Amino acid sequence: MSDLSEDYLRHGFAARLGAGERPAVLVIDVCAAYLTDGSPLRAPVEEAVRATARLVERARDVGRPVVFTRVSYRPGSADGGLFRRKVPALNAFEEGNPMGDFLADPAPLPGEVVVTKQYASGFHGTSLAATLTAQCVDTVLITGLTTSGCVRATATDALQYGFRPLVVADACGDRDRRLHEANLLDLDAKYADVIDLDRALSILR
Repeated sequence: MSDLSEDYLRHGFAARLGAGERPAVLVIDVCAAYLTDGSPLRAPVEEAVRATARLVERARDVGRPVVFTRVSYRPGSADGGLFRRKVPALNAFEEGNPMGDFLADPAPLPGEVVVTKQYASGFHGTSLAATLTAQCVDTVLITGLTTSGCVRATATDALQYGFRPLVVADACGDRDRRLHEANLLDLDAKYADVIDLDRALSILR
């Protein structure tokens, strides 16, 4: 990985975007499906969830916006289209299935925005960009699950919508450490700044 990172740098990748003046925390799909034994989406993400909870708490303490995303499908419907056909495990997110429920911590508080989506990116077909723009947000601290899927897709779209995406490595997780690390490296090279939890906490002031 270090060799690839150095190669990216030599060839003009991985410049820094930095944080703007108005950050928000964006919590991607942190729900029961990823922490429940027997779930097809179960992953070793407990540490990432704890780090996300810390970041959410800090954002609330300093009055920065916190936005949650969740996946939801109507039972027996066609919403989700080819994504749902490609990944049948997404049926865990049908309405009424407790696998789609938020955890006790972190979970949205009354008044916090919850974006419901059917595809990987939090921006695709949702009001997320308009919501962030209305709050004058210029930077999104991206946390959640999973690094190679919805976190990556959301970070890529954040850049394309003109928000500074800062992916918090310690607060994201995946099915396998190799997927996590490879996607963080590539995101850092092309679409986002990958930062650690301490740096993310320092940005929230």
